Formats: sequence, structure tokens, C-alpha cells
Amino acid sequence: MRITISGKNVHISDALRQRIEKKLGKLDRFLVEDEDVQVRLSQARGGRNTVEITIMFDGIILRAEETNPDMFLSVDKAVDIIVRQIRRHRTKLEKRLRAGVYEQQAPDFELQDEAVLVRTKRFVMKPMSVDDAIAQMDLLNHNFFLFLNVETDCASVVYKRVDGNYGLLEAENA
Repeated sequence: MRITISGKNVHISDALRQRIEKKLGKLDRFLVEDEDVQVRLSQARGGRNTVEITIMFDGIILRAEETNPDMFLSVDKAVDIIVRQIRRHRTKLEKRLRAGVYEQQAPDFELQDEAVLVRTKRFVMKPMSVDDAIAQMDLLNHNFFLFLNVETDCASVVYKRVDGNYGLLEAENA
């Protein structure tokens, strides 16, 4: 990491330079040696000290600016802002990298042009009430049950709904 410190209307003392380098030393775990870090210090009327930190990081620019009466405090707060930005950027990248991990690929099979009838099952429909049909369906552990409804004397289907209740389909003679 290369640190460039410049000042406008401010004298950069050795103590201030050491403080900046020490605080920016925290960024070594995030940045590579080739990264440029620019620190700009400025002092305005009224004792306002401004610290701007700019980092070219992974093709993006991270920037933090902090204004405070104390220059050392401005440096500390600006470095904290930059550390938060770097962490946020890294977590976004990690989420993007992990986003496609759990997506399943479509199975490789050819779709048939027409569906083919593969099985025919015949059974005798016993006349029964809707309650008896529900009990029979539960005993067989099926999702639906076809029966001859005693009340209507028509073929009916009772089925289990997603919400746990039951539904009834009744045929009408045309």
C-alpha cells in the first residue's frame, strides 16, 4: 500500500504523519501492496480541520471525508469510515460470488412431443358418503380418493388441500 499525504493550509508535522500511517496500517489486511491511498488534509477558518481519504480498490473508488476541530480526531474518524466501506464492499462481493452456488441446473433430458398413457388402473367404486371417503383416503395415505357419492349418485373426488383442509370435486351429468 502506497500512502500519499498532502496538505492545504496546514503544516503536516511528523507526529501527524506517523498517526496517519499508523491508522492506515490497519488497512494492510484489506489491501494489496499495489493500492494507492491518498490522504488530503486541509484547514479552514474557524478551526475546521478536514481529512479526505481516497482509495482505488478493486477498480472502484472508496472515499471518506471528516471535518472536526481536532485534526487527529478527524483522521481517526475518516479511517473508521474507510474500514466500514471496505468491509461492506467485500461482503457484497462475497455474496455475489456465493449467489450462484445453490442454483440447480436444469436436467439434461429431451422433452417428448406427446404424453403417453403408461398405466390403466380399474377398481370398483363403492357408494359412500363424503366423510367415509375422507376416512378411506386418510387410511390409504393418498392425496385424493375417487368414490361414488351416495347423496348425488355421481362419481366424486375428495382431495387434501395444501392448507390441510379437504376439497370435493363432483361431476355433473351432461
